[in-house]
Formats: sequence, C-alpha cells, structure tokens
Amino acid sequence: MRTRPSPTPPTTTPRRCSIRRFAAIRTSSSTSSVNRSKRQRTKGVSMTRIAFIGLGNMGGGMAANQARARREVMAFDLVAAAVEKAVAAGCRAAGSAAAAVKDADVVITMLPAGQHVRKVYAEDVLPNAQPGALMIDCSTIDVESARAVAAQVKAAGFRFADAPVSGGQAGAEAGTLAFMVGCDEADFPAVEEIIRPMARAVIRAGDHGAGQAAKICNNMVLGASMIAVCEAFALAEKLGLDPERFFEIASNSSGQCWSLTSYCPWPGPVPSAPSNRNYEGGFATAMMLKDLKLAQEAAAKAGAATPLGAQAEGLYALFDRLGGGAKDFSAILELFRGKAP
Repeated sequence: MRTRPSPTPPTTTPRRCSIRRFAAIRTSSSTSSVNRSKRQRTKGVSMTRIAFIGLGNMGGGMAANQARARREVMAFDLVAAAVEKAVAAGCRAAGSAAAAVKDADVVITMLPAGQHVRKVYAEDVLPNAQPGALMIDCSTIDVESARAVAAQVKAAGFRFADAPVSGGQAGAEAGTLAFMVGCDEADFPAVEEIIRPMARAVIRAGDHGAGQAAKICNNMVLGASMIAVCEAFALAEKLGLDPERFFEIASNSSGQCWSLTSYCPWPGPVPSAPSNRNYEGGFATAMMLKDLKLAQEAAAKAGAATPLGAQAEGLYALFDRLGGGAKDFSAILELFRGKAP
C-alpha cells in the first residue's frame, strides 16, 4: 500500500506591525493602565487624600491613625512641633491650612473653639476646597456655631458633618474614640467610612448640630459622675474604709459607673487610669470645664434646668483656678481630700 506524502504546509510571512501602530498600541495600553490605577485609587479608601487641620492632644493621634490606614494625610497646625510629630507618624506637612485643603478629598478639623472653626472654614477651607470634598469637624464647640458652619458649607455646595469625640487622648492614639455625628442621613455612610480608622463607635445623633448636642450632654454626665465618685472615695477614706476594698464593693453594686470602673480616680484599682500616672495625660480639667460651660450655655438658651451640671462646672472652675487645669479631670479627687493639685 502506497503512502501518500503529507502535504507541505503553505509558507506564511509573519505579519509586521508598523512602528507607528506598535507605539499607538503601547500608548493605549499604558493609558488604560493609568486610568485603571486612577479608578482603583478613587474607589479604594487607601489612597484617599485627607487635609487634617489641628494636631493637638487629640488631633495628633487621630491624624496618625488616618495615615496608618494608608490614607494620604496633609497635616497642618500652628505649632511646628505638632506638625513634626505628625510627619513622624506618616503624615505630610502642609505649609498652611489652605495648602492642606487644596487637593483634599476630605477635610477634617480638630480645633479649640467655635470661633476658630468659623474662621478656618470661612477663610481657609471653603475658598480652597476642591469640588465634592467632604468636610468633617471633630472639634467640641457650641451647637449654634456647628449649625452656622454647616449652613455655610452646604450653601457652598459641600457635604458637612459635626462629629465630636469621646475617649480622651488615649482613645485618639489607639483609634478607639466614640464619634457622635450630626449630618444629613444620606451623607452618613461616607462620613462613617472616613472616621472608621479613628473609632470604636460611630453613631449618627441626628442632623447638623446633633453631634455637638450629644457631646455636651454626655460630658455633663461624665463630669458630674466623676465628682460623685471622688466624693465617695474621699468620704470612704475619712471613715477608715480601705479605698481598694471600697472600689471592689462599689464596682459590684449599684454605685457602679464608667467613672469608677473604667477611669477610677483613686490610684491602683484600674491600671490604665490617669490616676496611676499622677493624673497626667487623659482628659484635662480645663477641657472638661470648657465642655461644662458649653452645656450650661446651651441649657440657658434652651430653658433647661441643669442644677447638677451647674454645680459640676463650679467645682471644676475652682479646681482649675487652684492650678489643676492641666491635670486629668479625675484629679479633682485631690480637691475633696484637701490636697493641692
């Protein structure tokens, strides 16, 4: 049987791609890659650019946690040392508040008082913010200022939230603050996403100003309850009751509260409390006094009776005048024990 030879495959000439076409393909591929990269950066939280203005005891730790979340943080403070500390934590230094805001997707402010917030937003933030930027003020200020700034920001076409915090300096550094947010309901998911690296809890209190209202009410409870706990320890000591034994009893009885079991003013029972560090760090008496003043101002305007809040303000004001303003607010125990700050 004769075998038929296999047909010879036809010879083909490789197709040549012109240099011009090859360059066009490469350019198109490169452009697509860049666009994909840009979309990924826009969609992902990791490359969000944040302007952080105000790097004090609270703001410094908060900005550092944003940087740890792989967000690009442009940090500014009037105190150069605060900026240097933020840079060491992974932030980038901005030469001014306006420069920080210029290309930011999000603006976060942490400032001392209402007048500072009004001024910074009017003069630095709104004239320089890029379209679509989200603005979050974490300062503790009066409700009236919070609502006024919100109205100004919204009129300029931006989203805004007042989002004061609770948790002190330790919480700011650890990223375990509680945020009380006042914003439009539709904006809350975006606000919550930005806040998450700094928080253990993010709660929408209501519309603009509600965050500030929640904060001053909460701190009025905190200030008054700490005074009650301190009075009880001072009385227990006078009656010859061992303070640590009193702590054990009260923390398992109806006197149990956060000021006792989480932030005990008597040194020893709660190792993490400022009372074990000579009342250094934590939440300064001067800051507690500021919040209690805000609560009393709000109560006067609203026609609300807050006699215990008023008494607490008076006692912290006295302790502040005696030199205890820089100490943690739980150091007011020393006032009831008859000791100098």
